[in-house]
Amino acid sequence: MMATKLFLFPLLIFVSSFIQTPSFASNKKSYVVYFGAHSHGSKPSSIDYERVTNSHHEFLASFVGSKEKAKNAIFYSYTKYVNGFAAKLEAEEADEISKHPDVISVFRNKMAKPHTTRSWEFLGLEKNGKIPETSLWQKARFGEDIIIGNLDYGVWPESESFNDDGMGPIPKRWKGSCDSKGGVRCNRKLIGARYFKEGHEAEHGPIKATLSARDTDGHGTHTLSTAGGRSVPVANFFGYGNGTAKGGSPNARVAAYKVCWPGCSDADILSGFEAAISDGVDVLSVSLGGVGSAVEYFQSGIEIGSFHAVINGITIICSAGNSGPTSGTVDNVAPWIITVGASTMDREFLSYVQLGNKKLIKGQSLSQTALPPNKSYPLIISRDAKSAKSTVRNATFCLPGSLNPKKVTGKIVACQVGLIESAEKGDVVKRAGGVGAIIMNVPITDAHAQPHLLPATDIAWDGTLVLLSYIGSTPSPTAYITGPTTQHGTKPAPIMAAFSSRGPSRITPEILKPDITAPGVDVLAAYTQYTGPSDLPSDPRRVPFNIISGTSMACPHIAGIAGLLKAVHPKWSPSAIKSAIMTTARTKDNVGLPMRNSTFSKATPFSYGAGHVNPNRAVDPGLVYDLTVKDYLNFLCAIGYNKTFFEGFTGLPYSCNRKSLNLLDFNYPSITILHLSGLTTVSRTVKNVGHPSTYTARILAPPGISVSVKPMSLKFEKIGEEKTFKVSLQAKEGSVAGEYVFGKLIWSDGKHYVRSPIVVKLANTKKG
Repeated sequence: MMATKLFLFPLLIFVSSFIQTPSFASNKKSYVVYFGAHSHGSKPSSIDYERVTNSHHEFLASFVGSKEKAKNAIFYSYTKYVNGFAAKLEAEEADEISKHPDVISVFRNKMAKPHTTRSWEFLGLEKNGKIPETSLWQKARFGEDIIIGNLDYGVWPESESFNDDGMGPIPKRWKGSCDSKGGVRCNRKLIGARYFKEGHEAEHGPIKATLSARDTDGHGTHTLSTAGGRSVPVANFFGYGNGTAKGGSPNARVAAYKVCWPGCSDADILSGFEAAISDGVDVLSVSLGGVGSAVEYFQSGIEIGSFHAVINGITIICSAGNSGPTSGTVDNVAPWIITVGASTMDREFLSYVQLGNKKLIKGQSLSQTALPPNKSYPLIISRDAKSAKSTVRNATFCLPGSLNPKKVTGKIVACQVGLIESAEKGDVVKRAGGVGAIIMNVPITDAHAQPHLLPATDIAWDGTLVLLSYIGSTPSPTAYITGPTTQHGTKPAPIMAAFSSRGPSRITPEILKPDITAPGVDVLAAYTQYTGPSDLPSDPRRVPFNIISGTSMACPHIAGIAGLLKAVHPKWSPSAIKSAIMTTARTKDNVGLPMRNSTFSKATPFSYGAGHVNPNRAVDPGLVYDLTVKDYLNFLCAIGYNKTFFEGFTGLPYSCNRKSLNLLDFNYPSITILHLSGLTTVSRTVKNVGHPSTYTARILAPPGISVSVKPMSLKFEKIGEEKTFKVSLQAKEGSVAGEYVFGKLIWSDGKHYVRSPIVVKLANTKKG
């Protein structure tokens, strides 16, 4: 794992020492069988749980021939909130089970993958190291006694981010536990640590590593400390990014649920959700997902587990994925999830390439070593230094064994980004005798600081063009790489990261995703001591804090903020917390212009959702778009879930009447209309969570669209009062069909500004 590794890249390097491949061949694969929810009373007993397990055995026995075979096949029985089991099955058996009328879904036990001193100041929670009275940190007492859980790679419990100095007793409502295997010790800060491995072993065989909740990867420790780590002064990465590291809710209690080994199986994820719900967490951060595409709502552990968590009052935050900038790649798109994209903050780690012609190319680096000053080195592009047995392609990407030491020794080598992590490219150059490396990005990638093992820097596409032009026009090109420096106050910021997955959702495009964006580039947080910051076998370094990029890093920022909001407003629902975060977001950067993508083109809600999170505003949103369990069931009814599905939720009496429902009326804090043809009217309901006040609507209509709101004014006389309004949209003459256009609806009483994105795509009325 690299320090700025994008934790959803298609190429995830599996550490072979962790996994023992089964020595036997079998046609059986692991599956999850899902029935819905349980109908336990308010105080279920162990007898109730045993009864559920027995019913699962009896159900499967009818397909595999005996109860004994069923017991041997099932490795998880979900007995508390989720009704289902995970088992090793033949494909034919799984297919037959899926046809049973009591079964909602059967799906393969797939492997999900893992998708800061400065960021909180950038978000306005502190200023120059001091906490203003207006900071949400002050109002929320830094998230005191909120419980934040994290489904990930586990935790490095010895990190200073999890010290419990000065913390009071563990809240009595906590029902979780701490597994002490592997030397894991919990305290009044880290109050829970558990691991789940049956699903992974069902797919890959026994895990050879020590079975414990200890994080040997780094990703889990980094994300958990970002959400709820304590304040740790003088935190830095080899001197870079120096300051006081802290999580979003520094006084929250935290719990680690290890579900990744390094792959993260659906069955283990679902078991982790069950445990977190039962343990009593308030907020759950999940920086995991697929690669480049979402799945149907009840065909993955994340979607099912998060649904049950939300209906039990837990706020769920998930990463949007790292498959951008391609459209339609956003992951974790269920409407009950807060889906988070990644953007930059106003800090960079600058390292320049000085060419022989005196031109400077801006780069990013976290190299610990630097070249001697006042000396230039021969510069060569990697494809011109390929080894005899290598292909030009492999040499272009600086893959292991692709470079000829005779052509590389003593030179700076320019490699193209891709296929392997940039720090590994630098290591390939170093092993071949090179003195430095330049990683050249392409138009769809960003330059990110990497923890290189030699002097190296990553340059953006515009710099790549300058570099290639110089090399091509000079018989004996030379260059020098400056040592990295930390720069604050970068403008413009935030900028959407190229890797951050984009909308629209491919499952339900009528729901805008992602919901929000947060800092996810070059984030400093706690790290494991098991492996080096570059995750390379040749990296002997160990660091207490690492700098990493990815939507995985943005997700826990929102989890920490959700914890603060829960501390101030303990009775708010997960949807009220989501609404507050979305409707108070900003869409302008720190120079007052609309947020941009990394190519400096104007970003859209498909990149940032409602905008960039603004925590100090979110604590007092004025109005919220609230949702109940029935609203979510209405949503599922409207998109076509059948009678069998709703019968699976025996504890939630509900009748699906699809004819009376309109998906566009789902009370989401954004409005998305596909195939607009003629006049379309949608309704929304807002709840007053502030003082009595009167709100007036202001419309920023999408280009080519006429928008009206009725009524234009809403008067609230008490807290909790709800008002419904309607928004009517119609295309103007001459509007272009088939293209998305964007606008905004703003309700304001002069103090609060309740913003909702409007996304419209015109229907193509041409007949073919």
